[in-house]
Amino acid sequence: MVSLSDLDPQARSLLEQQTIELPSWAFGNSGTRFKVFTTAGTPRDPFEKLADAARVNAYTGAAPRVSLHIPWDRVDDFEALKVHAESLGVRIGMINSNVFQDDDYKFGSLCNPDESIRAKAIRAHLDCIDVMGATGSDSLKVWLADGINYPGQDDLRARQERLDDSLAQIYAALSRNQQMVLEYKFFEPAFYATDVPDWGTSLMHCQALGPRAKVVLDTGHHAPGTNIEFIVMQLLRAGRLGAFDFNSRFYADDDLMVGAADPFQLFRILHEIVRADALRPDSGVTFMLDQCHNLEDKIPGEIRSVMNVQEATAKALLVDREALTAAQLAGDVLAANGVLMDAYNTDVRPLLAELREEKGLAPDPLAAYLASGYQARIEAERIGGAQAGWGA
Repeated sequence: MVSLSDLDPQARSLLEQQTIELPSWAFGNSGTRFKVFTTAGTPRDPFEKLADAARVNAYTGAAPRVSLHIPWDRVDDFEALKVHAESLGVRIGMINSNVFQDDDYKFGSLCNPDESIRAKAIRAHLDCIDVMGATGSDSLKVWLADGINYPGQDDLRARQERLDDSLAQIYAALSRNQQMVLEYKFFEPAFYATDVPDWGTSLMHCQALGPRAKVVLDTGHHAPGTNIEFIVMQLLRAGRLGAFDFNSRFYADDDLMVGAADPFQLFRILHEIVRADALRPDSGVTFMLDQCHNLEDKIPGEIRSVMNVQEATAKALLVDREALTAAQLAGDVLAANGVLMDAYNTDVRPLLAELREEKGLAPDPLAAYLASGYQARIEAERIGGAQAGWGA
């Protein structure tokens, strides 16, 4: 069993300061293309989404920011939403654009061959930048569903040139203290060619834009067997990893709870993050969850996910780096692998419970939430009116 005293002062400080951004949409109803299930107590508007996110932060002490999705989280007064968030002890994080649910975007948004539709998609992003100004957000996250289904449907090179021009117009509208992060996904919904299918394509566009354009890596957006920690390492080397979306997948972009499918992968990824000293609050990398809780309750699902990331982080911080380096330089394959496995197999839950108690928190956040009565209260209060769903 390990305790806080087993961490060196720097590692302890990193663990104490670690924060994980929450997605507002995780608190709404969600599902598959077959069915979206309703859940008692689901928020009816962005204000209630923030209230639920604040509960996660209250019990974990590690989730002080909430990402918004526009137009899903559109309100009449974003400054009032900002004040509401701050009154709950959280603040607005990244602003996510949505240019994939409008009929005009059938053949793409920023890559669309129709100039008027591209202009509409650009305006949607400029609106997001306005939301950033009103809420105090410093990051615009762009994910595109753009692509084509059949060979010959459109010109592959022309689509990239349109994308380059569209992104440049959006980037030019950012203020000096704001950045753009560009997400990639190797498939879906396009069947033949996706316009931003991999980290290399995203990186090329970001490098063309300027230093305030960086790549978003989502753990679910890769082909099976992809070595994600290798991509993490390369983007960190290039100084272009702007955000990291945690979730789990079994066969596609499932957006299941982080650590559910392959907790060892999560540990390996965090090992590279720690190795690159990118866990520091000022590293420029935003770590967040991007999950949909289709079957489980939303707030407990987010709490458990934050705990899973914390556990993987603590294990990564326990890696004996001197012993690992020595084994690597000596070509001792088994010893090197053994150093990693020793850290991964360590039970860090007592260490994290001790850390929470030092912060004045309950040692078991999930048990504390379930005993709080908050779930029963929102289930009783949020009756009548439309629940917020995946697209609202």
